[in-house]
Amino acid sequence: MGRKDRERFQRLRDSNPDYVGYRGKETAAVQAPLPETETVVCSVCNRKRNVDSDNLPEDVSTFVCLRCQEDAESSVA
Repeated sequence: MGRKDRERFQRLRDSNPDYVGYRGKETAAVQAPLPETETVVCSVCNRKRNVDSDNLPEDVSTFVCLRCQEDAESSVA
């Protein structure tokens, strides 16, 4: 931090004792935990897809990926 930055910070600190800086006390971004995924083969296009474990059907062999679902919807409409 340069001299001017330190002086500016000190001025802001003097005028407001609760001032902790532009970024605040905690500068680290907290990242949400990634969902549990499983690799499944699409029954239509036979491509491997990483899918949330919560979104898997009971019978994994009937899984259809989002792209194939969208293609089926667009061909019907």
